[in-house]
Amino acid sequence: MSFHLYDSATRAVRPFVPLVPGAVSVYHCGLTVQSSPHLGHIRKEVVFDVLRRWLSFSGYQVKVVANVTDIDDKILEKSAAAGVEWYAHAYRFERELHDAYAALGCLPPTYEPRATGHIPEMIELIAALIDRGHAYAAPDGSGDVYFDVVSWPAYGELSGQKVDEMEAATDADPRGKRDPRDFALWKGHKPTEPDTASWPSPWGRGRPGWHIECSAMAGKYLGDEFDIHGGGIDLRFPHHENELAQSRAAGRPFARYWMHNGWVTAAGEKMSKSLGNGALVSEVVKKYPARAVRLYLLAPHYRSSVEFSNTSLDEASAQLARIDSFLKRAGELTAGWFAFAPQESLPAEFARAMDDDLGTPGAMAVLFGTIKQGNVAIEAGEVDAAKRASAAVVSMLDVLGLNPASEPWTGAASSGGDLVPVVDGLVEALLTQRQEARARKDYAAADAIRDQLKALGLKIEDTPAGARWTLED
Repeated sequence: MSFHLYDSATRAVRPFVPLVPGAVSVYHCGLTVQSSPHLGHIRKEVVFDVLRRWLSFSGYQVKVVANVTDIDDKILEKSAAAGVEWYAHAYRFERELHDAYAALGCLPPTYEPRATGHIPEMIELIAALIDRGHAYAAPDGSGDVYFDVVSWPAYGELSGQKVDEMEAATDADPRGKRDPRDFALWKGHKPTEPDTASWPSPWGRGRPGWHIECSAMAGKYLGDEFDIHGGGIDLRFPHHENELAQSRAAGRPFARYWMHNGWVTAAGEKMSKSLGNGALVSEVVKKYPARAVRLYLLAPHYRSSVEFSNTSLDEASAQLARIDSFLKRAGELTAGWFAFAPQESLPAEFARAMDDDLGTPGAMAVLFGTIKQGNVAIEAGEVDAAKRASAAVVSMLDVLGLNPASEPWTGAASSGGDLVPVVDGLVEALLTQRQEARARKDYAAADAIRDQLKALGLKIEDTPAGARWTLED
């Protein structure tokens, strides 16, 4: 395999060489389950789902661990404001997260650990850092424990920043810090917080800091060193920088490659809860086909930003309709021959694009180019050529998680987010009206219906079996 991946640590595309031949271990940071997931969150899930599918298609055994942060300052604040227990609040939005990535066809991770289930591993890691001189308990009696940034000369290597140019860390009260840039590993329990949100430790009751959670969970399930660590670009600093520093300071090599996807933006700004510009996944899939939303998120290169707009989602829906229209026509001509496309039917150009840092824009160009060729073959009645094209299309859709004949799409309930059957039914109704007009020799009415459909980008073909519609290429 010649897979190349852009490594955020070295800022270069380099050959991917896994730690264990034939196997790939991946850790990506899951959501802090404080509120409903929006498209900015779920883009990461789609990106890593496509990565997993491509690596699996290429013959690797892939192990994916994605955590859930279910204890955090914001969870405590929002649950208190809502008047519910923090763990009930977190569990509610954890379930919404699962619903969101299932709605967009993402395979569940190999394992999805919760932060609250790994407190002993976090305490063990913090103790190792203290023993090595890279962490300290605050002397103010707060019970806080901090990572000593200055003690680790490589701090800033992931984000390319210099310690002297960094601002103070804001994840804890600065009174007990040696340096304002030191970040919290453990937070002492406060009287204003629920007792259930604290655990015993050598430094008193408290709870973990955000960064230590991921280091501990990645180490438990993937070992001291693993292949790929990733998440959204907003996590590179401080979260991933802090993970890298504390893990290596504890003697763990940690991740060999760092992978970060770009933001989903709204009016040029990062989509976020605080800005109030987040398009909730649960709402978007009511308006657009879920497969179209997935296509919209994966079609641009994963490192680029994606601007949220109804126009973009309309375009993705039209692209999806073109895909499904081709599959329908090919199925009629070949009796569904391509339903189980062999792996060797995948176009070499598609594979080259995917091997080049998961190049989905190039892969999508191959997909739609093949669809165009397939439509030409269908028009000409060239069954063998149509079979080859349709098998290639299905293979590509399998890699992208867009094959309508695969799970979870085959089990998806028809809803406002699954518009293809609805559109098909409406067009067929209009074609029936056109046929009835022609039968009574009302050719003006029949032509008017045809012209209306043509204006919408539909091509009408009269066949001995009746009228057939397709989207224009």
